[in-house]
Amino acid sequence: MKRILIADDHESVLRRVRGMIESHDGWEICGDAVTGRQTVAQAVELKPDLVVLDFAMPQMDGLKAAAAIKVLLPQIPIVMFTMYCSAVTGEAERHGILRVIDKAKSGALLTAIEEVFATQELPNPQQAAPDSPPPTKIQLNRAS
Repeated sequence: MKRILIADDHESVLRRVRGMIESHDGWEICGDAVTGRQTVAQAVELKPDLVVLDFAMPQMDGLKAAAAIKVLLPQIPIVMFTMYCSAVTGEAERHGILRVIDKAKSGALLTAIEEVFATQELPNPQQAAPDSPPPTKIQLNRAS
């Protein structure tokens, strides 16, 4: 089960996002937040598999909250779901945000989350499996 933290200062948006995410098999909402500071605190406490974050929130905007989360929990992917998509897209990557989704295209949120989770599950060819022996050179003996 993938655990997702959602953050938005509007209760109606939180309800809508919660409903969309919980309708997807294998996903659950582990918490929600209405301020940027609360989002950072919830991320540290709950250690979700992904954070869905609004930009315009009280106490700390979504870009600053994302940057703080990335310092404390660099492995957690962040998707920004905002009305200010065009204004924040350029800054998003610099703050550790993988995707920016326009609230007007709410169906794109689920697709973005699916893509982020799919990308995370791809094996990294640079990493050896934890219990595998170190690589050795294989020499071929050729008969002349």
